[in-house]
Amino acid sequence: MKLSSALSFFCLLVAPLSSSAFGVHRSTESRSSALHMAAPVVDEATNTLTVNPIKSLDGTVTLPGSKSLSNRCLLLAALSDGNTKVENLLESDDIRYMLEALDQMKVPVERDPNDKTTVTVTGQNGPINAPSEEVCELFLGNAGTAMRPLAAALCMGEGKFVLDGVPRMRERPIADLIDGLKQLGADVSCVEETGCPPVTINSNKLNGGKASISGKMSSQFLSSLLMASPTATGDVTISIKDELISAPYVSLTIGLMKKFGVNVEIIGDMDGTPSFHIPASEKYVSPESILVEGDASSASYFIAGAAITGGTVTVRGCGSESVQGDVAFADVMEQMGATVTWAPESITVTRDPSVKLQGVDVDCGKIPDAAMTLAVAALFAEGPTTIRNVYSWRLKETERMKAIVAECTKLGATVEEFRDYCVIHPPTDNIVNDNVTIETYDDHRMAMTFSLAACAGVNVIIHDPGCTAKTFPTYFEMLESIATH
Repeated sequence: MKLSSALSFFCLLVAPLSSSAFGVHRSTESRSSALHMAAPVVDEATNTLTVNPIKSLDGTVTLPGSKSLSNRCLLLAALSDGNTKVENLLESDDIRYMLEALDQMKVPVERDPNDKTTVTVTGQNGPINAPSEEVCELFLGNAGTAMRPLAAALCMGEGKFVLDGVPRMRERPIADLIDGLKQLGADVSCVEETGCPPVTINSNKLNGGKASISGKMSSQFLSSLLMASPTATGDVTISIKDELISAPYVSLTIGLMKKFGVNVEIIGDMDGTPSFHIPASEKYVSPESILVEGDASSASYFIAGAAITGGTVTVRGCGSESVQGDVAFADVMEQMGATVTWAPESITVTRDPSVKLQGVDVDCGKIPDAAMTLAVAALFAEGPTTIRNVYSWRLKETERMKAIVAECTKLGATVEEFRDYCVIHPPTDNIVNDNVTIETYDDHRMAMTFSLAACAGVNVIIHDPGCTAKTFPTYFEMLESIATH
């Protein structure tokens, strides 16, 4: 699937999934021939989990809901006219923080007692107001997909708010978003010295207007302004003044807004310096129900695992009709030597044993989360792999560039680090160091990405495996269920 086609699939934001939120299936042959270990066990004394040597990954994985889509769906449902049933909602820390914030602001959210992945949100038919005259203090952990969109949306209503999070959240920049909101007339601020949260809001509705912001650090700033704009009382025009990274995530946002009845006019090229116009007449209307697509970033681990081991894995929940840019990671695995088969709602990956994975040189600016998985796949390739245009790694849950360099080096790779790219030279003869303890830096993607080093036939010790609760609390169980040791 081409990245540029993401927006054209906005009407296919929901993908039919099984009735369970996520699961796995193995063929009869692979089930009978595989040697399994017990479910992964965390060593409580050291807070570590050992992933034993993996020979092959084979089976079908049904993905949990997308983090990016889950929190966007919840917010748009809250701003809409009508009730919205949201299904296949991701069960994770980031989504919990958004749900708790909606609860705290007295937005009615009904949980399905029989299905934790289904909620019904009563829309406010416009902006969300503070529940009282007191300052509403919202704690959002390290959830960027809650902090950024709420910071914009709460400027559109009335009331006083303070948005804060864990220490790492206080290191994650938000100044570009605050600048855009101020240009629209909002009374909002962050910490001036750092450009980071806490965010303080004194809202008294917004009339709309024009804002010009940077898109170089994060596409979430633009997405947040776009999602909030239909709740302003007048027209809103937002322009990018330099460059827009992770454009597929913006396409995802615009497509989801259309699902809730709002049309965004795009002026210019998404790969250049586009502008976006939202007339005052555009208002959110509930689609009544929406099914969250499977998480494409999470798919990358199973896709890479199949490419590395030569097993055959099918991920269900995202495919050729996905609106998520990270499905393009499968194209990168194909460049390296894997065989990829696309269906509208699934991707199947394998590799001919006679084909060796080859190092690649890839611009990953549109797939920065999945690009982390490429760093570990590079350990198994012939020749170096260059991962370009990933400066945003430095602004994520941890300083991911430093983390990737450090952990790949532990495993035996030689890594050259630059401002916005790195070059990974695999270990000699692709022999990965055994019994390496991987530091996860409280970053869910570090834990999941580096678990794949076990595909080299070595033990990999993951420190703080519970950090996967941010987006994929059952990851290690799901990995184990399709692993042959």
